[in-house]
Amino acid sequence: MTDGANIPKMLTIREVAKTGLLSEYTLRQLCKQGKVPCITVNNKVLINFDAFVQQLQQLKGADR
Repeated sequence: MTDGANIPKMLTIREVAKTGLLSEYTLRQLCKQGKVPCITVNNKVLINFDAFVQQLQQLKGADR
């Protein structure tokens, strides 16, 4: 049995958009361009939320 520590938090585009980070449209475009860590399962795009937030934090740090 696993403790769940290595399982990434996967959210739909709509769920990520509800966090207020980016709009659904922008998230869809970034996924199509391969700039967001995501997978497609049965026509549903799932974003690795933890990796996405980490990616945004790195970009924010680079702007400073």
